[in-house]
Amino acid sequence: MNQIDNTFTIKDFKKVIDDASIINPLIICSKRLLDSAMIKDISSHFNNCCFFCDYQANPLYKNVVDGINVFNNNKCDGIIAIGGGSPIDVAKCIKLFSKLENPIMFLEKKYKQSNIPLIVVPTTCGTGSEATKFAVIYYKGEKQSIEHDSILPDYVILEPSLIIDLPDYQKKSTMLDALCQSIESYWSINSNNESKKYSKISIELILNNYKNYLNNDINAIKEMQKGAYYSGRAINITRTTAAHAMSYKLTSLYGVAHGHAVAMCIIPLWQYMESDKANIIDIRGKDYFIKTMNEINNITGGLNNFVEIYNSLNMSKQIIKEDKIEELVNSVNVDRLKNHPVELNKETIFKLYNDVLINNF
Repeated sequence: MNQIDNTFTIKDFKKVIDDASIINPLIICSKRLLDSAMIKDISSHFNNCCFFCDYQANPLYKNVVDGINVFNNNKCDGIIAIGGGSPIDVAKCIKLFSKLENPIMFLEKKYKQSNIPLIVVPTTCGTGSEATKFAVIYYKGEKQSIEHDSILPDYVILEPSLIIDLPDYQKKSTMLDALCQSIESYWSINSNNESKKYSKISIELILNNYKNYLNNDINAIKEMQKGAYYSGRAINITRTTAAHAMSYKLTSLYGVAHGHAVAMCIIPLWQYMESDKANIIDIRGKDYFIKTMNEINNITGGLNNFVEIYNSLNMSKQIIKEDKIEELVNSVNVDRLKNHPVELNKETIFKLYNDVLINNF
């Protein structure tokens, strides 16, 4: 099989399901995909399968509970998730929660190992969810971060033809998400030699292929899929840092796509990190931090190159609403800031958001 670790192509699908011993899967995908040739091809491999499409873009706890009921009521023995981060996150949570006792609140339970096989077929190049042990769902309007080793997908199908029809803005924003994840992972206080190796591979794949990827060159799409996968491998070790922490409220307030919002935040953040090395909290010290930033600059071509790439995408949105800065600052998840190598207080975050909104990156 043509694979990177646990990744395969759609041509390998029969071998994958045989290896996973799946006979009656729950297939999670959007309603839009139900009549697609790919879904018909995948479902043709099974005598029995059922579908779950009742989830939303930022999936709710209720969506997961509904999916668990479908999974258990139909005695499914595996899960196949097709789509972006949302269906993959729903699939991960169904896998983790479905064997826990019901009806007690799943989020309050102690998680345990789940051996339900999970196959994911990402249809974007960006989230890296296909390579992580993390999932995000929302309960009563609050983001819930789920983490468990057993929700790392068992098999990943990378099929470039699924990317071609994505809207242009989505292609750009998901590409930026993968690129920013890899940069953040590289400078994270949790980075190690393995994570840096994955980050470097991801950054180089993205930078070498993004132009042809946006022009739907099939070989470039294949390379971008690898780049997104390796960005997931990197953050699976390190988690993301301040740029991601700052991005979420921009998306909910202004409707800016996630990857676009992260890129908007990483530019002033990167500028700040280059100019102020007095508040380094990485225990490896100032010299290590400077060395790391130099390595990032060498791999990426530096902040100016990043800005040039970002500007070439023509993604700017007019979202200047300075009266929202306090709300943005208060939304930042402090736990994610613990992964960031430079200390950020509310005053600094205020200034960073001000740069985002005024400069409208």
